Amino acid sequence: MTETITGEVVHVVPPEDLDDYELDPDLRSLADSRYVLVCRKGGRPSWLERVVAFFRRTPIEPVTLVADTAAEEGDDVTASVEETGVTGVYDVVEFR
Repeated sequence: MTETITGEVVHVVPPEDLDDYELDPDLRSLADSRYVLVCRKGGRPSWLERVVAFFRRTPIEPVTLVADTAAEEGDDVTASVEETGVTGVYDVVEFR
């Protein structure tokens, strides 16, 4: 089942650098020769949303996307994704 996720890319791990990170073995096998994009779910918050989140003690919700194509840090992405067996990790079917 696919769902749509929007997020701000906060970190990108290209396929050639996967060995430089201590990735969960299941994530490592999913990411083989693919990009790992760590995103802030919901996109880039406004300054007001950041202040409210600070006072409410609402944490940033991270999402990890495994994709065939790269994205740059700071990009806002919207993707159709499928859940994987790893909590918080999604396989990108298509970028929109």
